[in-house]
Amino acid sequence: MIAYLKGKLVYKDPTHVVVEVNGVGYHVHISLHTFSEVKEREDIRLLTYYHVREDAHILFGFSSEAERQMFQHLISVNGVGPSTAMVVLSYLPPSELQQAILREDAHTLQSVKGIGGKTAQRLILELKDKFRKDPLEEGAIKSTAYNTMRSEALSALQTLGIAKAAAEKSIDAVLKKSGNSLSLEDLVKQALKNA
Repeated sequence: MIAYLKGKLVYKDPTHVVVEVNGVGYHVHISLHTFSEVKEREDIRLLTYYHVREDAHILFGFSSEAERQMFQHLISVNGVGPSTAMVVLSYLPPSELQQAILREDAHTLQSVKGIGGKTAQRLILELKDKFRKDPLEEGAIKSTAYNTMRSEALSALQTLGIAKAAAEKSIDAVLKKSGNSLSLEDLVKQALKNA
């Protein structure tokens, strides 16, 4: 129903944030992983999952598509609710969680507060085959911020007259070398030198 929120971060807490979008403040529950991704920003974009219960309508927010996909996998398991799924995602990033399930590593899963032996076994049993058949894509594991910055840099280079193919190649080379640590301005400058 609500795919994402893009707006001003007006309140932040390790468990939730308030995002103002066109004068409306949305209370969004987040994991510690997402908190560490967004805590330094003013303007943010959070992918969301809208959970409806008889007594409440709750928004959950994620900094990456991989985290949102993992959340949806977790809540599909009998006995794992949204709050437990957020605790799991606060302890383990999606890629590590997927690997623990594929390796049938119940010990790692049980290291998460609130996950006992039975729940760990249920997670492994119900998700192992799903991940073997349809693993989280590498592209989904990259953060949304990375993809947004890449597309903005591409747009800037094309505006400056650089062909799309050359611009993409240059941007990808810079990102591969420097990771996710560059600002948009630095990325465009370095990509211009390479183009």
